[in-house]
Amino acid sequence: MEDSRFQIKKQPINLFSPSVVFLIAVNLFPFFGIFFLGWTVFSIIFLYWFENIIVGVFNVGRMIFCAVKDPKENIGKLFLIPFFCAHYGMFTAVHGVFVIFLFGMPEFKGTAPNFELVMSLIQKQRISEAALFIFLSHAFSFFWNYLKKGEFRRANLGLLLFSPYQRIVLLHVSILFGGFLLMALGSPIVGLCFFIILKIFMDLRAHIKEHRKIATQEEKRDNVSMDEPWKVKS
Repeated sequence: MEDSRFQIKKQPINLFSPSVVFLIAVNLFPFFGIFFLGWTVFSIIFLYWFENIIVGVFNVGRMIFCAVKDPKENIGKLFLIPFFCAHYGMFTAVHGVFVIFLFGMPEFKGTAPNFELVMSLIQKQRISEAALFIFLSHAFSFFWNYLKKGEFRRANLGLLLFSPYQRIVLLHVSILFGGFLLMALGSPIVGLCFFIILKIFMDLRAHIKEHRKIATQEEKRDNVSMDEPWKVKS
């Protein structure tokens, strides 16, 4: 239960902020892929899996720029960042193998997937353009919200270590379930479009929840007296 000493209203989120607009615009690209590039269920699921790598890259950036109270805590980054890269990298790789074997084998025509075949598929279906747009969306959010708006000053290194996992598990349980359903239905266009809309909704919800939490934490800090931290300012 939230501490009754803090009477804090939920911070309103501007749905027309640049980062939200950019997020929605980038997530609309798969519609173009469906109607003009012949994307399949695997194309979209593989793209969403590849986004995990992008999320991990920028989480490393957040850990690097995370402000610490004591300069000695920067030593901890020398251990936590490589640990995150190794653990998150294995987690993502295993997930990718499942995605390929569960949904991608028709694309590979029974051939065991390898790096060359994966890159060939990405180029053939122009997934690389969509991946670039997703990268730019995360890059914009990183520089606009985390650096420019100063979220790095309130970030917690320990929480950053595990923050991507919750998003991945929630998003991709839904994606895998939806993927199986679409495969059973024969990948109808209406189902694929609904699939994309679900992804946009979940991304938007995660984005709002993340930044609302940061804003609430900041307001709690501002409502606490620096001289008597157990008291709330009137």
